[in-house]
Amino acid sequence: MSHAATVHSLWTLAADGAPNRIPGPRIEYAQLSPTLIVLGAAVVGILLEAFLPRRARHHAQLLLTVVGLGAAFAAVVALAAGGYGTDKARVAAMGAVAVDGPALFLQGTILLVGLVAVFTFAERRLEPAAHGRPVDSFAAQGAAVPGGDAERKAVAAGLTTSEVFPLTLFAIGGMLVFPAANDLLTLFIALEVFSLPLYVLCGLARRQRLLSQESAVKYFLLGAFSSAFLLFGVALLYGYAGTVTYSGIADVVGGTTRSVDPALAATTGNDALLLIGGAMVLMGLLFKVGAVPFHMWTPDVYQGAPTPVTGFMAAATKVAAFGALLRLLYVVLPGMRWDWRPVMWGVAIVTMLFGAVVAVTQTDVKRLLAYSSIAHAGFILAGVIATTPDGVSSVLFYLAAYSFVTLGAFAVVTLVRDAGGEATHLSKWAGLGRRSPLVAAVFAVFLLAFAGIPLTSGFAGKFAVFKAAAQGGAAPLVIVGVLASAIAAFFYIRVIVLMFFSEPRADGPTVAVPSALTSTAIAVGVVVTLVLGVAPQYFLDLAGQSGVFVR
Repeated sequence: MSHAATVHSLWTLAADGAPNRIPGPRIEYAQLSPTLIVLGAAVVGILLEAFLPRRARHHAQLLLTVVGLGAAFAAVVALAAGGYGTDKARVAAMGAVAVDGPALFLQGTILLVGLVAVFTFAERRLEPAAHGRPVDSFAAQGAAVPGGDAERKAVAAGLTTSEVFPLTLFAIGGMLVFPAANDLLTLFIALEVFSLPLYVLCGLARRQRLLSQESAVKYFLLGAFSSAFLLFGVALLYGYAGTVTYSGIADVVGGTTRSVDPALAATTGNDALLLIGGAMVLMGLLFKVGAVPFHMWTPDVYQGAPTPVTGFMAAATKVAAFGALLRLLYVVLPGMRWDWRPVMWGVAIVTMLFGAVVAVTQTDVKRLLAYSSIAHAGFILAGVIATTPDGVSSVLFYLAAYSFVTLGAFAVVTLVRDAGGEATHLSKWAGLGRRSPLVAAVFAVFLLAFAGIPLTSGFAGKFAVFKAAAQGGAAPLVIVGVLASAIAAFFYIRVIVLMFFSEPRADGPTVAVPSALTSTAIAVGVVVTLVLGVAPQYFLDLAGQSGVFVR
């Protein structure tokens, strides 16, 4: 019997007698269906890019994206109706993803925001036609050097970047997993899946290509740093707890683990690993939220990115990142509340005041909205700090309300144009209320909602968050929040005064007439803003029912 045969027979004997076969993963496809539908649609979108002729791509991609997001939203509603948000909440996919109230509420919000944002992406009536063909806000050819021959040829050939639709779907797919992630590695992978498409989308503006590419590079470099911090924090938390699952880390933090591996016994008691690791993971999430001092990228990226992308990013990324932040603080680190609350107090206070004060000095509409979004991150952090069930539900409500106001505001910004594209300098908005009263009135509604004036969704959201914070023992924080809101109200009202009470300039911008797509996006924003402001109770109750994390 040869040597090879002996080895082979030993292998087969070993295989026959192996009782510990590697178990196959159990994946609950139905409960993960919203994410799977979106990622599936993204993959189909890439195939369409490869095989469809150019002239058919735009409409096919738009149809596919809308159907995919609609189907995913229907799946979220079906899961919620099936009780997965309340009594049937569970952890799916071998402990990687949670299917519970907050996850479903935030996923539904992200899908609706994405659906409305896609309408603004597909708008083709605002830009003057290039060589007789309609064009959108995105570069003719993303890879062409700005101002170079390749770009001129691409514009002359009437090319359009229809890849933005699959990119958006991939970003939304990552955002759906991010707030539902139930272990730290899933959290990190979801972060990368939605960040990388956003870096690309930021650099694809048709006008001001260099500014757009600069914004993409800044976002990419700072985002890479924040991802590195997050990953290093994950490694330290793993060293501390010996597991990356949220519940496992929470057990070790709370001291309720049954069996500790002897190899880990030395590190499990080491609080330095826990504190530094937790702080680093928090840094990664606060960067995505845009909280001070991790906000540096926000104004530049918001100003340079194509405006539809800015609106999508400002609304959807905040929802996903705050969902992940809530889950981390409430599920993984509730045992460290006394350690993280003072830090978050500081971050919230600085974020509210800095965002409101610096916004007063801005002269560009997109930068103004960027600093306002920093201030809003501070307001939402007040609800996070409450550490009560009301805190969770108030944050969920605020995110839903805020995201539609933001989308609507950026959609209005795309309409105000002069010869160089969008006229974002505030001086050009003077007298807009006399030139086109409807657009100015709609923008005024959004600004009043940002300012938190009663009968808008902004007031209902701020009231809910501040009430939860006050009941959670953070009354001084509420006082700072009200002061910051008053400062912020000044510059929102200033823009309204500028639009309605100034003389229009002779060389001022015109308001382009949008197609049904952008009109729908703006109309949805106005309706949600008014409905959540006038009759918020149903949605507050919905957020209240969704406010319990599965442990």
